[in-house]
Amino acid sequence: MSAILLGVLPVFAMIALGWALKASKFIPEEHWPAIERITYFVFYPGFLMPAVWKADFSALSAGPLAIGTIGGMAAVALAVLAAKPLLRIPDPAYTSVFQGSLRWNTFVFLPLVAVVYGPAGAGLGAMIMGALIPAINVIAVLVMSRWGEGQGGGLKTALRGLVQNPVLWGCGVGALFNILHVPKIPAVMSSLDLLSAAALALGLVVAGAGLNFAYVRRRQLLIASVSAVKLLILPVLMWTFTGLAGGDETAKGIALLVGSAPGAAASYVLARQMGGDAPLMAGIVAFTTAASLVTIPALLILFHLP
Repeated sequence: MSAILLGVLPVFAMIALGWALKASKFIPEEHWPAIERITYFVFYPGFLMPAVWKADFSALSAGPLAIGTIGGMAAVALAVLAAKPLLRIPDPAYTSVFQGSLRWNTFVFLPLVAVVYGPAGAGLGAMIMGALIPAINVIAVLVMSRWGEGQGGGLKTALRGLVQNPVLWGCGVGALFNILHVPKIPAVMSSLDLLSAAALALGLVVAGAGLNFAYVRRRQLLIASVSAVKLLILPVLMWTFTGLAGGDETAKGIALLVGSAPGAAASYVLARQMGGDAPLMAGIVAFTTAASLVTIPALLILFHLP
């Protein structure tokens, strides 16, 4: 238990630091977009590319992990879609419920998997991001196109966003280098290690800076219900399906972390662009981030991981 807490608490301490830096206005509001941009487009690919490049997917049962996480995501997506007629909420709010039940914050997930499972686990975590991110983005945009107010985009918008996504580029280049067995030049790898360190720290600070708790009190029951699906049901399903697919303990643990990662800040941006309930989405992201400080260690301990 102490080892899990020692791994998880520093991650959330960095999130709290980001929130404090923004709330205190130590870093002016107008500077945050630039910090987010360099983190997302420079440091983050600099972490993902070498992580995938160095990963040994065959030894880490990447196939069962992919089956388990995609299966868990599909099960929750179908359940939330089936529940649509039963939810007495406006369509824009429903889109936020859908996104909040599925989408996960990679800025939080990657540092967690790195501290819990080390470099090898980080490589597998990066690989599964490359598999899940395209699918979840396309599904989310289709739901927004169907029920978002004004239908501010469509599949074409989603595909363009995927092509421009630096996460996918980082994973793709790393996978190509891995397959081709490109030699790892020490000077290049040392430079990428520096980018990786910056990505982990700044990614968490940016995640904290994006939190907004103002809306949580207004929709407490709805936000708590969505958070329970995201933080408890989804990770257990992913863990179960990964085990059924033949995944080892590392694969099952990473599947649990994928499912239990808090809501993605990008969900708020999509909600704002495509007619969703953006304040509700912001509340879900904030609440799941705070609650995951408790649920992630609890799930790791409950399932005897790592």
